[in-house]
Amino acid sequence: MQGVGDKSFEDVALPHLPMVYRVAERLTRNPHAAEDLVQETYLRAYKAFAEFELREFGIIPWLLRILHNTHLNMQARERRIPRARDGQSLDPGQEPEAGNQAVVGTLEIDFEQVDDEVKAAIDALRPEYRAVVLLWATMELSYQEIAEILEVPIGTVMSRLHRARAQLMGALREYAGRQRIAASQKAVE
Repeated sequence: MQGVGDKSFEDVALPHLPMVYRVAERLTRNPHAAEDLVQETYLRAYKAFAEFELREFGIIPWLLRILHNTHLNMQARERRIPRARDGQSLDPGQEPEAGNQAVVGTLEIDFEQVDDEVKAAIDALRPEYRAVVLLWATMELSYQEIAEILEVPIGTVMSRLHRARAQLMGALREYAGRQRIAASQKAVE
């Protein structure tokens, strides 16, 4: 499919597939759900590619906006599905699957270098704050790019990032103190 000038969808979008998958995995916290989300994202992007206009930020914000919206739509659909209560199955002959639960607007950092306490503090943020923090810190996107992806004003991005940082500083105050002590002890040794 031709779209942007003489470049095909495959030429413009497919090089970003690994990055889109990483973001999807953070959104879903489940590799299989991430694969489904990426597949749906790329299908929607492919169908809309003829209308895509290449801007200064390239195709990444457009793909991430589709990913974000697709994720929200999948969550809404998932919430409408009847669920068993108290771990009981809706089907008497079927056991509930642990990994088959609805995701509630979350992004997860799964960096090996990040301590569990930092991950927990980020995961404890409200979903809209967590999304901004992760896009800013892990994807190193500009405020404008984040605003386009999340379809909110740039001031909202700045406000959410400020509030998220304040919450993280409060939640990680003791952690930071312990890290300073550990670093100073290593320096003495």
